[in-house]
Amino acid sequence: MSEQNIFVIGLSDTNLRTLEAVPDAGKYRFHQLLTMEELQHGEVSVPELLEKAQRILDAFDGTIDAIVGYWDFPVSTLVPLLSERYGTRSTSLASIVKCEHKYWSRLEQQKVVDEHPRFGRVDLDAADPRPPEGVGFPMWLKPALSYSSELAFGVKNEEDFRAAVTQIREGISRVGRPFEYILEQLDLPPEMKGVGGQVCLAEEALTGIQVAVEGYVHRGEVTVYGVLDSINYPDSSSFLRHQYPSALPEPVIRRLHDVSRRVMQQIGMDSATFSIEYFYDPGTDALNVLEINPRHSQSHAELFEYVDGVPNHHNMLRLALGEDPGLPRGAGPYAMAAKWYYRWFADGVAYGVPDEEAIRRIEREVPGVRVDMIPEEGQRLSRMPEQDSYSFEVAHIFTGGDSEEELREKFDRCVASLHLDFDGATSPDHQEQQD
Repeated sequence: MSEQNIFVIGLSDTNLRTLEAVPDAGKYRFHQLLTMEELQHGEVSVPELLEKAQRILDAFDGTIDAIVGYWDFPVSTLVPLLSERYGTRSTSLASIVKCEHKYWSRLEQQKVVDEHPRFGRVDLDAADPRPPEGVGFPMWLKPALSYSSELAFGVKNEEDFRAAVTQIREGISRVGRPFEYILEQLDLPPEMKGVGGQVCLAEEALTGIQVAVEGYVHRGEVTVYGVLDSINYPDSSSFLRHQYPSALPEPVIRRLHDVSRRVMQQIGMDSATFSIEYFYDPGTDALNVLEINPRHSQSHAELFEYVDGVPNHHNMLRLALGEDPGLPRGAGPYAMAAKWYYRWFADGVAYGVPDEEAIRRIEREVPGVRVDMIPEEGQRLSRMPEQDSYSFEVAHIFTGGDSEEELREKFDRCVASLHLDFDGATSPDHQEQQD
């Protein structure tokens, strides 16, 4: 059988390394379709991206067997648009937008589950925008669509609210305006008429343990294949690590499976992966959907490989080729795994960034780890793209082990081995790697 040609929108060297670790990778030939710089830097133009992608695909001398992606907008919406044109499998554009447009997503969620926070729209065009009726402080303000946690602000009072609104007004068009092109491709329901893509959403703040659920839909059947705990830095909303599998009690895991199935069936997704973020409050037993992503988390790929023996990219590929993934359980070398976010909580300039050879040496010296650096040598942290509003990611460190203590020990060894310096910047107390 000849190789199957799989076009990956936004393929990077890091993810190519992971894709080449999936079962039957020898049967696949991976092709980059658009670069991350084209896709996410500056204000994107969806029509221009489509035209570029189509030129590449039309010029290809071979079969186009699958078009896939594991990033948010615009990648997530380009996949169904291109798949429809070239006859490859994907979920519908409408199902993608029902996940990614945070306001529309909430409208769909409340039709089938009660596990969501109170929410409402903020009128950015008003002379004096106010919180939505029935939504109290503390709350989160965020655009209906954004990259990562960009322009998402936790606000505790009216003063915080006004400051957040000012920043969102200034930056919302970068992603919101291109997203309106996507909305124009759909037959919108009455509740979405006139809403558009440059919308600000207010949601009451959630408390408890943050959890991520990963799954897929194949021929209408929803399968949850993993639940991960998301642990923040102390006194911060920024992730310290994702840990798989979750340590939550089995009854809570079953509820997460049930709510995820009902929501994804309502969304109408098929032939695709998804990830849903939740908050679970052990004190009240409350479970709430934070957000739905219409793709698996590429940042969790190594965790599934460490524990189950197969990276979650496997599911995306099999679905795109019309096959049930049949992900194995517990076939990896470790009982648990974590993705750590090594962060700096003050601005500075990155010095001593290790090169590829130095990183590979650390990975050899500390078995069961992988290190991905974020800044380049001499780069100012505040100029790095796609950072949250409160900290700067300087490295992603993946660790596999048989206990939490082993995961932490490997992380600490990697951080010490990096020898990074940030131009003498001093970070706040929670720079300490503790939780």
